[in-house]
Amino acid sequence: MAGGGVESGATGKRAHLYEHKFTHYFAFTCVVGALGGSLFGYDLGVSGGVTSMDDFLKEFFPKVYRRKNMHLNETDYCKYDDQVLTLFTSSLYISALVMTFFASPLTRSKGRRASIIVGAVSFLIGAILNAAAKNIAMLIIGRVFLGGGIGFGNQAVPLYLSEMAPAKNRGAVNQLFQFTTCAGILVANLVNYITNKIHPHGWRISLGLAGVPAVLMLIGGLMCAETPNSLVEQGRLEEARKVLEKVRGTKNVDAEFEDLKEASEEARAVKSPFKTLLKRKYRPQLIIGALGIPAFQQLTGNNSILFYAPVIFQSLGFGANAALFSSFITNGALLVATVISMFMVDKFGRRKFFLEAGFEMICCMVITAVVLAVEFGHGKVLGKGISAFLVIVIFLFVLAYGRSWGPLGWLVPSELFPLEIRSAAQSMVCLLYTSVFDLLGYQSQCLHQERPCQ
Repeated sequence: MAGGGVESGATGKRAHLYEHKFTHYFAFTCVVGALGGSLFGYDLGVSGGVTSMDDFLKEFFPKVYRRKNMHLNETDYCKYDDQVLTLFTSSLYISALVMTFFASPLTRSKGRRASIIVGAVSFLIGAILNAAAKNIAMLIIGRVFLGGGIGFGNQAVPLYLSEMAPAKNRGAVNQLFQFTTCAGILVANLVNYITNKIHPHGWRISLGLAGVPAVLMLIGGLMCAETPNSLVEQGRLEEARKVLEKVRGTKNVDAEFEDLKEASEEARAVKSPFKTLLKRKYRPQLIIGALGIPAFQQLTGNNSILFYAPVIFQSLGFGANAALFSSFITNGALLVATVISMFMVDKFGRRKFFLEAGFEMICCMVITAVVLAVEFGHGKVLGKGISAFLVIVIFLFVLAYGRSWGPLGWLVPSELFPLEIRSAAQSMVCLLYTSVFDLLGYQSQCLHQERPCQ
């Protein structure tokens, strides 16, 4: 791991002998695999916008709609304070948390591609149910299926990309997952901005379009090959070598193939990956890669900002359309930052990006907290100058996150773990990711109870 303190378990001892050339097939497999990020990104972007649409609230949450339009002196956080609405948003992440444990044995026994296909089907079912929802129960069930898709996708896609990528370019290739996540958020914000003007079923279009990346991922998953690592692990050596030659663009893959076989022998000796993950020899990887990095990635608060961006910007004094447009601009920063990271992370290393951008994020959050503590709340309306200033600060925060903790939070864990515990470790990463996300969401509810809405 460039720039880090723990050596990657993803690169073999013969790495200096590896050869590769760019091939269109390799590019295609990367694009298909990376589509898994678009599922999570689109939902993350679209859900916050939909829950601020009047047509959606009138149909499913009339009390929230009335509070939103009647209590003019309340902040929008109070207006949206509703347990069922919270269940609508959080049910997806609870489902994703549970499903990641079902994804782990499937990913290990049947391969990464199998989990990608299952995730795409589950997400497609969820998108259809949400778009056709007639009651809250249909919405919640749809969210559970969406969560299943994200649970399987988040577990398998980073592994798929990491294992398909040449060792020298693994950082840039693995960040395609973050790139498509950012692209999904950006597209979702643009869709919400347009569908918010389509009455009364614009919200159905927003939720239903989640099926598009799911269909693309499903079709691509059926067309793509399994990773050479997984094929070797399953004992399909001849097929594994053919795939390796195809994605590397050369017949000279002896060194890498031998490393894969040796790693596979160690992996087959492991009967219980989760128990093995807890052994002392893997403790540094466990603490840093499976626990620390995903937890701190979420504790930055960036995903909460992205999810609630429309509500946040409405609270800062923007109208509904302006709020959606402002969050669209902010998410554009995330996409640009990810591209910067893709081209620079293999050159400068992971650690430098963590430290430099992390310091910027701390400064931005301190500034935001001070301004909101002084100017926000108690029925006060923020001035346009202060609101614009906060949007810029949030923009800079997202720009720092997008080139550091965002992409590296997925990249570094996938690099740290050897093949025998990789699927189990990725499940732990997803568990921490979704658990901390849910805790942050419920923390907001607890804060409302400390300062009850009138």
